[in-house]
Amino acid sequence: MIRPILECVIGFDTSAYTASVAVVSRNNVVFEQRRMISVPSPHRGLRPSEAVFEHVRNMPPLIDSMVPQLADCHVKGICVSEKPRPDPHSYLPPFQVGVSFARSLASIYHVPLRLSTHQEGHIQAALWSIHHEEWERFSVLHISGGTTELLQVERNNTGNFDIQRIATTDDLYAGQLVDRIGVLLGLPFPSGPQLQELARNSTNPVILTVPRVWYDGSQWRTSFSGPESQARRAWEHGVDARDLARGVELVLVYTLARLIEKAAPSWPLVVVGGVAANETFRNQLPRLFNTHNIYFASPELSRDNAVGIARIGYRLLSE
Repeated sequence: MIRPILECVIGFDTSAYTASVAVVSRNNVVFEQRRMISVPSPHRGLRPSEAVFEHVRNMPPLIDSMVPQLADCHVKGICVSEKPRPDPHSYLPPFQVGVSFARSLASIYHVPLRLSTHQEGHIQAALWSIHHEEWERFSVLHISGGTTELLQVERNNTGNFDIQRIATTDDLYAGQLVDRIGVLLGLPFPSGPQLQELARNSTNPVILTVPRVWYDGSQWRTSFSGPESQARRAWEHGVDARDLARGVELVLVYTLARLIEKAAPSWPLVVVGGVAANETFRNQLPRLFNTHNIYFASPELSRDNAVGIARIGYRLLSE
């Protein structure tokens, strides 16, 4: 029996610590794979040049794994994230690795190349995950190691997103707080999954002061430097690592809930980014807003991935 040929789009995303490849058809994810960069302990990150080097090494095996999955596909195009967010001044060198591989593959397949951004990929992956790609206007809370932003999002007539930032942090991002305290506790970097496992066995969570939320005349802000300092002092005084881990999770929940309460421009609210994979955050935040709709992507599609970029490409190439 002859299997039908699927029209497919390939997506690439090379963020600060993850290289990702995905292939999507109209209704399915045909292939998805990613490789995270290992950060040697006790470091809390890599220089951009180091991330570029690791992505250059990781992309060929990802593509080698992808190519056999294209046997039943007609590749109609390729989409790649070229920068962190849709801002003229947004730039991060690791994304240029994905752009280079995407341009080469588009030339080999003689197909069009479309450019998008990492943030838009997160948003589209979430809409795909919750089965609401048709939404035209909504709010987004994007929380990760490189971003903590509350956004007003609208789909424009090109198929891309118009994004307005409504709120952000004044210093640390949510994921940075998780990673800094995680490394302090002896966990690997990035620390999110390990901190979650540690917190599961907490019996007496450390109470960290929820920071204030204020309006600076243009957008709402909060700050995580206070909770970080308080967590470090608690650790120096000998608190249980499990209880401190849970305390970090809870201060994130309550702080971001306060930010949403003050600043969310419209509902529904879609929560994206690596921190959105945390089970405490996913369980607790909706309970604080039981009269509104809060949606989370699946944990796997909350983390960095190329599925959203491929879905954006499919929409752009189907217009």
